[in-house]
Amino acid sequence: MFNEDIKSQLQLIKNFPDEQSCINHLESIRWKNKAVVSPFDPGSKVWKCKGNKYQCKNTGKYFNVKTNTIFDNTKLPLQSWFLGIWFLTSYKKGMSSYQLANELGITQKSAWFMSQRIRNSFGISDNDQLNE
Repeated sequence: MFNEDIKSQLQLIKNFPDEQSCINHLESIRWKNKAVVSPFDPGSKVWKCKGNKYQCKNTGKYFNVKTNTIFDNTKLPLQSWFLGIWFLTSYKKGMSSYQLANELGITQKSAWFMSQRIRNSFGISDNDQLNE
């Protein structure tokens, strides 16, 4: 997801200073700078709407780059998600939801939710540390 050259939080924040830069990065990954594809009907024409939203012509449903991803239906900013992914994947022993909450300035409940989605998407289980 991130360029392998990102070695620190500071580099990550410089590369993704705001929500729009995060959205642009996700769009380039998801649609590879080609035509936007509807998650509801891949063969449908797609219209671009205001606010980084798109509309599927065949279904009439609205979607954005976060639809059907780990970022779907979350109110946390993408920059927090990117930092969370970086924290959970760059530390050898991982990070607890309490520590993640402190680092990101969010509630422990939100940090737990985030860490579960990230671990599930990367295939990381909490039991991996017990096997070492």
